[in-house]
Amino acid sequence: MRIDVHAHLWTKGYLDRLERLGRTDTATQRGLWADATEADLGHRFDVLDRAGIDLQVLSLPPQSPHLTDEAQAVALARDANDAYARLVADLPDRFRAFAALPLPHTDAALRELARAMDELGMPGAAVTTTVCGRTLADPAFHPLYEELDRRAGVLYIHPQGEGAASPLITGHRMTWMVGAPVEDTVAVMHLVLAGLPSRYPGMRILASHFGGALPMLVRRLDDHLAFESPDTPERPSLAVRRLWYDTVGHAHPPALRAAADSFGTDRLVLGTDYPYEDGDQLVRAVSYITDSGLPEQAVAAILDTNAPRLLGLTP
Repeated sequence: MRIDVHAHLWTKGYLDRLERLGRTDTATQRGLWADATEADLGHRFDVLDRAGIDLQVLSLPPQSPHLTDEAQAVALARDANDAYARLVADLPDRFRAFAALPLPHTDAALRELARAMDELGMPGAAVTTTVCGRTLADPAFHPLYEELDRRAGVLYIHPQGEGAASPLITGHRMTWMVGAPVEDTVAVMHLVLAGLPSRYPGMRILASHFGGALPMLVRRLDDHLAFESPDTPERPSLAVRRLWYDTVGHAHPPALRAAADSFGTDRLVLGTDYPYEDGDQLVRAVSYITDSGLPEQAVAAILDTNAPRLLGLTP
């Protein structure tokens, strides 16, 4: 089964609700064939068929229901998860979905995670690289990781789209081209430096975009521990191999090969970033893996067997 783990779907109603709650950046999710209308789904399936993709795992980031008002966050997360669950029930051969969580409200997020996994059949949850300005390594979120560890659930991490809170990125038209992979890198390293991948080995952490710059930094991270982060529980070179990474690399084979060498091909899973890669770009998101020069067995694992294992669909 060929599964795309990095794919988005936002309904107009959901984005409208976010706008009413104060979000000002939903224009970047509109008009992209990413709604659940018949026309948008038809376009999506046509492209997926061209690319040979059987199923997508849908997620809401960067437009997650991460709101300071708990009641609003809970209501929005529940409605979004119910809508995803209905879509999966109607089209089970095409979709699965990661749950949205009403963070930063951990107790409410734990309740919604249990509902999403037990009642709605979701394999885990999607979060953004920061939550209302807070790092994912914040101790307040550890009970969520403990529960995902107990359930062997997926924690999918996607950029927030804030340029890593740097005006040198956001003020110079680089929020997504540079800022997103920087956010991936920083978020994963916060977890690594806190020792969370080894503390919760049953939680399946999935990072976007090869984990940003991580494939190029593994030796540097180890070498810098002694003087910069000496209390890190585990060498980063070991910790990063506990995670999983999607292959959204905009068809750049050297990035794919670096990730394969750094993490192992058993830790890479197909991602397309639909709708931001659409049409020929989405087809290329698959074909570049086949054409990357990696061994045939590695290509087959990345495209067809690793994702079902990550999602618990196969042993």
